[in-house]
Amino acid sequence: MKWVFRLIYDFGISCYQFGIFLGSAFHQKAKLIRRGREQTFSILTEKLAQNTDPVAWFHVASLGEFEQGRPVIELFRKAFPSYKIVLTFFSPSGYEVRKNYSEADVICYLPADTPKNAQKFIKLVEPQVIFFVKYEFWHHFITEAYSQNIPLISFSTIFRENQVYFRSYGNFFRSILEKFTHIFVQNENSKNLLQSTGITNITIGGDTRFDRVKAICDNKKNLPMVEKFKDGQKVMVIGSSWEEDLNVIASILDKIQSLKLIIAPHQITESSLQFIEKIFPSKKTARYSQANPEAIKSYDILLIDNIGMLTSLYQYGEWAYVGGAFGKGLHNVLEPAVFGMPVLCGAKYDKFQEVIDLVNLGGVLSCQNTSDFETKFYSLLDDEKRKTVGEICEEYVAKNLGASEQVLHFCQELLN
Repeated sequence: MKWVFRLIYDFGISCYQFGIFLGSAFHQKAKLIRRGREQTFSILTEKLAQNTDPVAWFHVASLGEFEQGRPVIELFRKAFPSYKIVLTFFSPSGYEVRKNYSEADVICYLPADTPKNAQKFIKLVEPQVIFFVKYEFWHHFITEAYSQNIPLISFSTIFRENQVYFRSYGNFFRSILEKFTHIFVQNENSKNLLQSTGITNITIGGDTRFDRVKAICDNKKNLPMVEKFKDGQKVMVIGSSWEEDLNVIASILDKIQSLKLIIAPHQITESSLQFIEKIFPSKKTARYSQANPEAIKSYDILLIDNIGMLTSLYQYGEWAYVGGAFGKGLHNVLEPAVFGMPVLCGAKYDKFQEVIDLVNLGGVLSCQNTSDFETKFYSLLDDEKRKTVGEICEEYVAKNLGASEQVLHFCQELLN
């Protein structure tokens, strides 16, 4: 039956390519993917045609997976300075933000997963080792690398029982995982699921995002404008917010007069900024790019209208709310947790092991609706309770550091 699913898989890839081609006339994201993929082989030829150094290839889906891969990339760079690093993205939301990342020698989109593309890509790159971060298990690229005996490593990977790999009909997809030299999974459940299929080259390595957020915390940027805005008062940082989040929490926060807010919306468009300005009628709002430093402390809300500041903004908060769990998908709760503050979020978080852990420990408070948010946030207005909950988050992050070092140690044994 494998050949049947191989046909279905290839047909799905073809349909997706055709969809991207059609969609590129109407949608910016599709246009970026199409144009980016069209440039991949010319970029590789230009950068690597005369290359004689060994190459490590890292592939990530998008920006979140890049942040997981980043600590390993940077440790690998230090440990193996003779290697060139090729970094590929699937999504524009990752590539467009990190296309100038200095620790990679070549950055491009991953072409569509066809036999022809896989053969051409591997021939141009000639990787000595390949890393897939969290997921993104592409059949033809992995099969081509496996056929050439190139080591394949997956890290920060997490599996769930309902995934196709563990279905009775999932033999074709399991065969992709079987080709990996080693898989570093996040938890015991993922290890058990893989072992149930006969895959044993597994280590419970945790999540490299812990190492990344700790590095961000240790190297946080001072933001003078934000310091002036805070002016010694208590602040809640609302990170990666969507309209769905603000519709739940805004009416409660708007009536707390002594509370200042820093809001970093996930989508920075004029309409999203105007929506935020209108949904807090009792608070005086300043956009970061337009704020007057001399008057900024008189405002109640600092609205962040640029990209790249959020991870450093959390240091100025007493509480954090992380958006996405009322709709599109929860964003990174570890970024505020590392600063030792309570974190609130919406209702949908079951795909994130760290959030499940922190909810159970009491460091993250998941809210079902406006009334639930009001109850839980008001409980955190007590300084002693807030400090206790924040310490739970900080200690949890500290206990989970070191996943990146495990991957590097394996590479050192493999490549030296």
